[in-house]
Amino acid sequence: MRFSEVMATVVRDGEHWTAEFGEDWLQGRSAFGGLQASLVIRAMRDLVPATMPLRTVQVTFLAPVPAGRAEIQAKLLREGKNTLQLEGRIVDGGQTLCLVIAIFGVARESVVHVLPQRPSVDAAAAVPVFPFIPGLTPAFTQHFTARWLRGDLPYSGGRKTTSSIELSLKDDGPVDEVQIIAFADFIPPLALSLLSKPAPGSSLTWMLELLTDKRDMPCEGWRVDAQLDAAIDGYTSQGIVLWGPGGEPVALGRQSMVVFG
Repeated sequence: MRFSEVMATVVRDGEHWTAEFGEDWLQGRSAFGGLQASLVIRAMRDLVPATMPLRTVQVTFLAPVPAGRAEIQAKLLREGKNTLQLEGRIVDGGQTLCLVIAIFGVARESVVHVLPQRPSVDAAAAVPVFPFIPGLTPAFTQHFTARWLRGDLPYSGGRKTTSSIELSLKDDGPVDEVQIIAFADFIPPLALSLLSKPAPGSSLTWMLELLTDKRDMPCEGWRVDAQLDAAIDGYTSQGIVLWGPGGEPVALGRQSMVVFG
Protein backbone atom coordinates (compact mmCIF):
# COMPACT_ATOMS: atom_id res chain seq x y z
CA MET A 1 0.00 0.00 0.00
CA ARG A 2 1.24 3.44 -0.89
CA PHE A 3 1.40 6.10 1.82
CA SER A 4 -1.80 7.83 0.67
CA GLU A 5 -3.60 4.48 0.61
CA VAL A 6 -2.61 3.81 4.22
CA MET A 7 -3.86 7.26 5.22
CA ALA A 8 -7.18 6.51 3.49
CA THR A 9 -7.73 3.54 5.84
CA VAL A 10 -8.09 5.84 8.86
CA VAL A 11 -11.77 5.46 9.85
CA ARG A 12 -13.56 7.01 12.81
CA ASP A 13 -15.91 5.05 15.07
CA GLY A 14 -17.22 7.35 17.79
CA GLU A 15 -14.26 8.52 19.87
CA HIS A 16 -11.86 5.98 18.37
CA TRP A 17 -10.20 5.47 15.01
CA THR A 18 -8.65 2.49 13.24
CA ALA A 19 -6.13 2.18 10.41
CA GLU A 20 -4.55 -0.65 8.43
CA PHE A 21 -1.01 -1.09 7.11
CA GLY A 22 1.22 -3.97 6.09
CA GLU A 23 4.69 -5.21 6.91
CA ASP A 24 6.06 -3.12 4.04
CA TRP A 25 5.73 -0.12 6.39
CA LEU A 26 7.76 -1.59 9.24
CA GLN A 27 11.06 -0.28 10.59
CA GLY A 28 12.37 -3.33 12.40
CA ARG A 29 9.67 -4.66 14.72
CA SER A 30 7.61 -1.48 14.65
CA ALA A 31 5.86 0.75 12.16
CA PHE A 32 7.95 3.53 10.63
CA GLY A 33 7.83 6.41 13.13
CA GLY A 34 6.75 8.92 10.49
CA LEU A 35 3.81 6.69 9.65
CA GLN A 36 2.79 6.36 13.31
CA ALA A 37 2.72 10.13 13.79
CA SER A 38 0.93 10.66 10.48
CA LEU A 39 -1.84 8.21 11.35
CA VAL A 40 -2.51 10.01 14.62
CA ILE A 41 -2.49 13.44 12.94
CA ARG A 42 -4.91 12.17 10.29
CA ALA A 43 -7.27 11.05 13.07
CA MET A 44 -6.90 14.42 14.82
CA ARG A 45 -8.00 16.16 11.63
CA ASP A 46 -11.56 14.99 12.37
CA LEU A 47 -11.46 17.28 15.43
CA VAL A 48 -9.77 20.28 13.81
CA PRO A 49 -11.01 22.68 11.10
CA ALA A 50 -9.37 21.96 7.76
CA THR A 51 -8.37 25.63 7.52
CA MET A 52 -6.26 25.50 10.71
CA PRO A 53 -2.67 24.45 9.87
CA LEU A 54 -0.62 22.01 11.89
CA ARG A 55 2.19 23.87 13.68
CA THR A 56 4.01 21.44 15.99
CA VAL A 57 4.10 17.70 16.66
CA GLN A 58 5.72 16.01 19.67
CA VAL A 59 5.98 12.22 19.60
CA THR A 60 7.10 9.65 22.17
CA PHE A 61 7.59 6.09 20.94
CA LEU A 62 6.73 3.82 23.88
CA ALA A 63 6.43 0.32 22.39
CA PRO A 64 6.51 -1.37 18.97
CA VAL A 65 3.47 -0.85 16.73
CA PRO A 66 3.06 -4.07 14.72
CA ALA A 67 1.69 -4.33 11.18
CA GLY A 68 -2.02 -4.91 10.78
CA ARG A 69 -4.85 -3.03 12.44
CA ALA A 70 -3.89 0.03 14.50
CA GLU A 71 -6.20 1.51 17.13
CA ILE A 72 -6.02 5.29 17.52
CA GLN A 73 -7.40 7.67 20.12
CA ALA A 74 -7.52 11.47 19.89
CA LYS A 75 -8.98 14.24 22.01
CA LEU A 76 -8.93 18.02 22.36
CA LEU A 77 -6.90 19.19 25.35
CA ARG A 78 -7.37 22.95 25.06
CA GLU A 79 -9.03 25.38 22.70
CA GLY A 80 -7.60 28.90 22.61
CA LYS A 81 -8.42 31.92 20.50
CA ASN A 82 -5.87 31.02 17.82
CA THR A 83 -4.69 27.49 18.62
CA LEU A 84 -5.98 24.02 19.37
CA GLN A 85 -3.92 21.53 21.41
CA LEU A 86 -4.68 17.85 21.00
CA GLU A 87 -3.47 14.55 22.35
CA GLY A 88 -3.44 11.35 20.31
CA ARG A 89 -2.34 7.78 20.89
CA ILE A 90 -1.86 4.49 19.13
CA VAL A 91 -3.02 1.89 21.62
CA ASP A 92 -3.24 -1.85 22.08
CA GLY A 93 -5.93 -2.52 24.63
CA GLY A 94 -4.90 -0.58 27.72
CA GLN A 95 -1.31 -0.03 26.57
CA THR A 96 -0.16 3.15 24.82
CA LEU A 97 2.31 2.39 22.04
CA CYS A 98 2.79 5.89 20.66
CA LEU A 99 1.89 9.24 22.25
CA VAL A 100 1.44 12.41 20.17
CA ILE A 101 0.84 16.01 21.25
CA ALA A 102 -0.02 18.38 18.40
CA ILE A 103 -0.79 22.08 18.12
CA PHE A 104 -2.83 23.52 15.27
CA GLY A 105 -2.92 27.30 14.87
CA VAL A 106 -4.16 30.03 12.57
CA ALA A 107 -1.70 32.46 11.04
CA ARG A 108 -1.06 35.70 12.95
CA GLU A 109 0.23 39.06 11.76
CA SER A 110 3.81 39.76 12.86
CA VAL A 111 6.71 41.94 11.80
CA VAL A 112 9.10 39.13 12.78
CA HIS A 113 10.03 36.98 9.77
CA VAL A 114 13.11 34.75 9.99
CA LEU A 115 13.66 31.56 8.01
CA PRO A 116 16.71 29.33 7.49
CA GLN A 117 18.57 29.51 4.20
CA ARG A 118 19.34 26.25 2.43
CA PRO A 119 23.10 25.64 2.15
CA SER A 120 24.49 24.54 -1.18
CA VAL A 121 25.56 20.92 -1.61
CA ASP A 122 27.82 19.51 -4.30
CA ALA A 123 25.43 17.04 -5.96
CA ALA A 124 28.26 15.79 -8.20
CA ALA A 125 29.64 13.91 -5.20
CA ALA A 126 26.29 12.31 -4.38
CA VAL A 127 25.98 8.60 -3.66
CA PRO A 128 23.75 6.77 -6.17
CA VAL A 129 20.15 6.01 -5.23
CA PHE A 130 20.02 4.21 -1.87
CA PRO A 131 18.76 0.70 -2.69
CA PHE A 132 16.04 -1.21 -0.87
CA ILE A 133 17.51 -4.59 0.11
CA PRO A 134 15.00 -6.93 1.81
CA GLY A 135 16.28 -8.09 5.17
CA LEU A 136 18.97 -5.41 5.32
CA THR A 137 17.36 -2.00 4.85
CA PRO A 138 14.12 -1.13 6.73
CA ALA A 139 10.98 -2.28 4.91
CA PHE A 140 9.40 1.18 4.77
CA THR A 141 12.30 2.57 2.70
CA GLN A 142 10.93 0.78 -0.38
CA HIS A 143 8.28 3.51 -0.59
CA PHE A 144 10.91 6.25 -0.98
CA THR A 145 13.68 7.12 -3.39
CA ALA A 146 16.71 8.48 -1.51
CA ARG A 147 20.10 9.74 -2.63
CA TRP A 148 22.87 10.77 -0.23
CA LEU A 149 24.10 14.21 -1.30
CA ARG A 150 26.64 14.42 1.53
CA GLY A 151 27.52 12.46 4.63
CA ASP A 152 28.21 8.80 5.26
CA LEU A 153 25.92 5.83 4.70
CA PRO A 154 24.75 3.83 7.73
CA TYR A 155 27.31 1.34 9.08
CA SER A 156 30.07 2.71 6.85
CA GLY A 157 32.42 3.54 9.73
CA GLY A 158 32.42 7.21 8.77
CA ARG A 159 33.28 10.27 10.84
CA LYS A 160 30.93 12.92 9.47
CA THR A 161 28.24 14.35 11.75
CA THR A 162 26.22 16.04 9.00
CA SER A 163 24.20 14.52 6.19
CA SER A 164 21.93 15.64 3.33
CA ILE A 165 19.52 13.37 1.50
CA GLU A 166 17.52 14.03 -1.65
CA LEU A 167 14.17 12.38 -1.14
CA SER A 168 11.00 11.47 -3.03
CA LEU A 169 7.90 9.53 -1.99
CA LYS A 170 6.61 6.90 -4.41
CA ASP A 171 3.06 8.21 -4.37
CA ASP A 172 0.77 10.73 -5.97
CA GLY A 173 0.72 14.34 -4.84
CA PRO A 174 0.00 16.91 -3.76
CA VAL A 175 1.82 16.77 -0.44
CA ASP A 176 -0.01 17.76 2.75
CA GLU A 177 0.96 17.72 6.44
CA VAL A 178 1.12 13.92 6.80
CA GLN A 179 3.55 13.51 3.89
CA ILE A 180 5.69 16.29 5.40
CA ILE A 181 5.85 14.28 8.63
CA ALA A 182 6.93 11.18 6.70
CA PHE A 183 9.64 13.05 4.77
CA ALA A 184 11.02 14.60 7.95
CA ASP A 185 11.38 11.25 9.72
CA PHE A 186 13.00 9.31 6.87
CA ILE A 187 16.63 10.05 7.62
CA PRO A 188 18.28 7.38 9.83
CA PRO A 189 20.16 8.19 13.03
CA LEU A 190 23.45 9.74 11.94
CA ALA A 191 25.17 7.83 14.73
CA LEU A 192 24.64 4.65 12.68
CA SER A 193 27.00 6.09 10.05
CA LEU A 194 29.80 6.09 12.63
CA LEU A 195 29.45 2.33 13.14
CA SER A 196 31.33 -0.16 10.99
CA LYS A 197 28.74 -2.95 11.26
CA PRO A 198 24.95 -3.18 11.67
CA ALA A 199 23.54 -2.53 15.14
CA PRO A 200 20.00 -1.82 16.30
CA GLY A 201 18.78 1.66 17.12
CA SER A 202 15.42 3.23 17.91
CA SER A 203 13.80 6.61 18.46
CA LEU A 204 12.70 7.74 21.91
CA THR A 205 11.20 11.14 21.22
CA TRP A 206 10.72 13.31 18.16
CA MET A 207 9.57 16.88 17.66
CA LEU A 208 8.65 18.61 14.42
CA GLU A 209 7.79 22.26 13.75
CA LEU A 210 6.06 23.00 10.45
CA LEU A 211 6.91 26.28 8.75
CA THR A 212 4.32 26.24 5.95
CA ASP A 213 0.78 25.14 5.28
CA LYS A 214 1.20 24.85 1.50
CA ARG A 215 -0.65 21.87 0.04
CA ASP A 216 0.35 22.04 -3.63
CA MET A 217 3.89 20.60 -3.57
CA PRO A 218 4.82 17.41 -5.46
CA CYS A 219 6.19 14.21 -3.94
CA GLU A 220 9.56 14.58 -5.69
CA GLY A 221 12.60 16.77 -5.09
CA TRP A 222 12.64 17.06 -1.29
CA ARG A 223 15.79 17.34 0.83
CA VAL A 224 16.58 16.58 4.45
CA ASP A 225 19.66 18.08 6.15
CA ALA A 226 20.65 16.49 9.47
CA GLN A 227 23.19 17.36 12.17
CA LEU A 228 24.31 14.98 14.92
CA ASP A 229 24.78 17.28 17.92
CA ALA A 230 25.65 14.79 20.66
CA ALA A 231 26.10 11.07 21.28
CA ILE A 232 26.99 9.67 24.70
CA ASP A 233 26.16 6.56 26.72
CA GLY A 234 24.21 5.14 23.78
CA TYR A 235 21.86 8.14 23.53
CA THR A 236 22.02 10.50 20.57
CA SER A 237 20.55 13.89 19.70
CA GLN A 238 20.18 15.22 16.18
CA GLY A 239 18.37 18.03 14.40
CA ILE A 240 16.95 18.23 10.88
CA VAL A 241 15.75 20.78 8.37
CA LEU A 242 13.30 19.66 5.69
CA TRP A 243 13.41 21.58 2.41
CA GLY A 244 10.66 21.54 -0.20
CA PRO A 245 11.15 20.96 -3.95
CA GLY A 246 11.67 24.67 -4.54
CA GLY A 247 14.30 24.96 -1.82
CA GLU A 248 11.93 26.52 0.70
CA PRO A 249 12.22 25.53 4.39
CA VAL A 250 9.22 23.37 5.31
CA ALA A 251 9.95 21.94 8.77
CA LEU A 252 12.47 21.81 11.60
CA GLY A 253 12.91 18.76 13.80
CA ARG A 254 14.76 17.31 16.78
CA GLN A 255 15.10 13.67 17.70
CA SER A 256 16.43 11.68 20.63
CA MET A 257 17.48 8.10 19.89
CA VAL A 258 19.31 5.13 21.33
CA VAL A 259 21.99 3.22 19.44
CA PHE A 260 23.07 -0.22 20.62
CA GLY A 261 26.58 -0.31 19.28
